[in-house]
Amino acid sequence: MHAVGDVRAYPVCVSTAAPVIPSDLPGADLVRAGLEDLRAGNLSGPALLLLGARERLRQSGIELPEAPIDDPERALYLLLEDGDLSGAHARYNALRQRLVSFCTTFEQLARRRDS
Repeated sequence: MHAVGDVRAYPVCVSTAAPVIPSDLPGADLVRAGLEDLRAGNLSGPALLLLGARERLRQSGIELPEAPIDDPERALYLLLEDGDLSGAHARYNALRQRLVSFCTTFEQLARRRDS
């Protein structure tokens, strides 16, 4: 595993059988960007955001690799903090809220589909 803040590229396998992510879901752009970056082995902000919520996303049917760093949420915060200490907390919380909105909506759609 890499240390927190070490956001170099790494080999990864993201499930090719991932569910279709409707573009009209809140935060779908972040999820798609994160999945694309993970497939490319890039630990970008969106990729770190997804890795921080790996278990919840997995329960929703979106498979992600094991986090190649110890604490992806902290790594995301450090990435956001780079260059702008004062706005990092607000940006981190905004990204997390967008992901929570996505997860909640995606889970609701899955429950409707399964019932």
